Amino acid sequence: MTVDSAKIRPFRAPRDEPKTEDDKMLDEPEVCPKCYGSGFEVVPGKGARPCDCRRQRTQTNDFDKVRIPRRYEKCHFHNYRPASPSQERAFKFASKLAMDYPAVDRGLLLMGTVGVGKTHLAVSILKGLTERGVGCLFYEFGALLKEIQDSYNPSTQTSELKVLAPILEAGVLVLDEIGASKPTEWVRDTMAHIINSRYNDQKLTIFTTNYLDERRSERDETLEDRIGVRLRSRLFEMCRTVTIVGEDYRRKLDTKRS
Repeated sequence: MTVDSAKIRPFRAPRDEPKTEDDKMLDEPEVCPKCYGSGFEVVPGKGARPCDCRRQRTQTNDFDKVRIPRRYEKCHFHNYRPASPSQERAFKFASKLAMDYPAVDRGLLLMGTVGVGKTHLAVSILKGLTERGVGCLFYEFGALLKEIQDSYNPSTQTSELKVLAPILEAGVLVLDEIGASKPTEWVRDTMAHIINSRYNDQKLTIFTTNYLDERRSERDETLEDRIGVRLRSRLFEMCRTVTIVGEDYRRKLDTKRS
């Protein structure tokens, strides 16, 4: 038998076992009981209106664009629980900024030790503004520096300009944990570029930091030690400094679990 005349049998994958009714139900996408996947809910006597599930999907997509970390995705003003006068004060400043925007001329610098709710309040502001259609962005400062450093790698398809563009252009930006990265000259230059650019463009910025302005002991570093005198001075002008004092809520969680 020649090669040309040989019959080549097509490859067939082995047959799967017949699917049960439970398997079929798992394969099917979940359908909204109100609109049956159409995106519009029919209200007797009133006609059709956008379904809640459609709004929820849109809102979820908007929050994804803001880059809020999964750890903080449930944070909002309604579940922030002030446990000290300074936390109550910080809550009032944060919620007022979210309500008054864009009629605000200064951001916030939320300053305090770990676990007092700084990031919770910052994320709550972003969520409140995103729900109103404001372009917002969240970045942990150390993660941003890592992205910029990675952009120097010739094998990547990004550039420093591409990484920084959304940071500089966001209507409202949260820079979380400034001062946490080792204060090298490059880190300070990068901070200065971001802060000065947003200052000059009058963009609202919210910062959080674990470093205080006053030393609690001789070994403690201040925020000025971490970011420099000039940048600390600029933040005084750009933001209202709100110092938060309280217990680390993570310790309370650990106590409840034990």
